Amino acid sequence: MLYYLFRFLEQYGISGAHMWGYISFRSLLALILSLVISAWFGEKFIKYLKRKQITETQRDASIDPFGVKKIGVPSMGGIIIIVSILVPVLLLGRLRNIYLILMIVTTIWLGFLGGMDDFIKIFRHNKEGLKGRYKIVGQIGIGLIVGLVLWASPDVKMNENLMYEKQGQEVVVKHRAEARKSLKTTIPFVKGHNLDYSRITSVFGEHRVAAGWILFVIMTIIVVTAVSNGANLNDGMDGMCAGNSAIIGVALGILAYVSSHIEYASYLNIMYIPDSQELVVFLCAFVGALIG
Repeated sequence: MLYYLFRFLEQYGISGAHMWGYISFRSLLALILSLVISAWFGEKFIKYLKRKQITETQRDASIDPFGVKKIGVPSMGGIIIIVSILVPVLLLGRLRNIYLILMIVTTIWLGFLGGMDDFIKIFRHNKEGLKGRYKIVGQIGIGLIVGLVLWASPDVKMNENLMYEKQGQEVVVKHRAEARKSLKTTIPFVKGHNLDYSRITSVFGEHRVAAGWILFVIMTIIVVTAVSNGANLNDGMDGMCAGNSAIIGVALGILAYVSSHIEYASYLNIMYIPDSQELVVFLCAFVGALIG
């Protein structure tokens, strides 16, 4: 919201308004704001949960050996993280960006699943929480939505990285002049690392492109479901899941930034993905929320 406000004010020559167009400035603000919200709101929210006795029940030692003694510890702390992410993103992000929209929807969707799980455990006194099949259906559902949007949206395009040999010795990496839909994806840190889904599905002949997109959607579902469950499996000792996730968020933020910068993408021989820099704002808010 503030991005659009200050871009509007920039038309009238307001000093400093142009700074809101810089991704680095908005990302840094998102990091600081999410950290402050997480620390301040988190403290207030935890005290509220303690007053209302919204706390952990006895956990099954065979499932969670680290959480057996977590009796009376406030639960539903994911609300702190979600609020600390969404407030800076909604204030500082370009809300018409397709990648940012997908991240906001995914955060709310999976946060709702986690909230239902905690609600059942605490208020229904059911230690199992939300049944596993409902969790899987929810995770597959959001994975399907993300995959289909990436497939169908005209805003999701990329400039493929091409290699040209110069003077028989030096190799200069260039990108296609125009952005277009592509079934290729970059595998980082591997030479000749563009994976083409349509080549995997070449056995389908003239339908290989359609089959490639179906495979792409399936892979998206697998990634979303695997990462979501991986976070749950990683959750046990205090701070373990949040700490690891913060490190992952930093790495993903760096990849999002370099792939959205034409010169960095060329230097690193990766695809240039226009407008993906808005993911850096989200990931900075994500990291700040987890640290807080």
